[in-house]
Amino acid sequence: MGVVTTDDRAPDDRAPGDRAPVDRAPDDRAPGDRAPVDRGPGDRAPGDRVPKQDRSRATRRRLLAAAVACLAERGWAGSTVSVVAERAGVSRGAAQHHFPTREDLFTAAVEYVAEERSDALRALFPQGATGDRRAVVTALVALYTGPLFRAALHLWVAASNEEQLRSRVTELEARVGRESHRIAVELLGADESAPGVRETVQGLLDMARGLGLANLLTDDAGRRERVVAQWAGLLDDALG
Repeated sequence: MGVVTTDDRAPDDRAPGDRAPVDRAPDDRAPGDRAPVDRGPGDRAPGDRVPKQDRSRATRRRLLAAAVACLAERGWAGSTVSVVAERAGVSRGAAQHHFPTREDLFTAAVEYVAEERSDALRALFPQGATGDRRAVVTALVALYTGPLFRAALHLWVAASNEEQLRSRVTELEARVGRESHRIAVELLGADESAPGVRETVQGLLDMARGLGLANLLTDDAGRRERVVAQWAGLLDDALG
């Protein structure tokens, strides 16, 4: 018998160890085969680099969130730039690139979260003014009973003793106060052209701040619910 060369074999006449050709339909993949990736224009493959601007914004957000958490938990004295940077998972140099001074970092942090909370409050009532004033009062009071208020309070105390910080915090609180008042007027459907209405809304916000202070040391939820119910009734009478 002569030696059979490759050219002499018929299609089904394979030598031992030869691999049969694979005849698969387009969607018939063997185990381990990778499916083609169908990405939209804005999608990135896992290996693609995140744009520098996006990384910078993400770092800034982490620093702001870490600053608020540190201020609420440690107070002003225990909240240094190094502590915040470590909590945010970035270097001190990166933190100072975004916020050159400690005052820059903490005033920006409280302002950032205040804006986030305002947006969240508006999202609860996307249609604006609502007839359920108790729900509005409850939501407004909630702004003063969370970590933001605790952080802001530490900032106020520090500002009372540090002249450089005082002007920044005073300006910040004025802006936050105006925005809170504007949101309250809108959600309550209050007509400030009527006598006493503006003062009534201001009184509501002052009451909410007082409830926030009372909640710092003990859980004041039970009393707070009764006060909120009473204020909702007073607002119905005052605002019509």
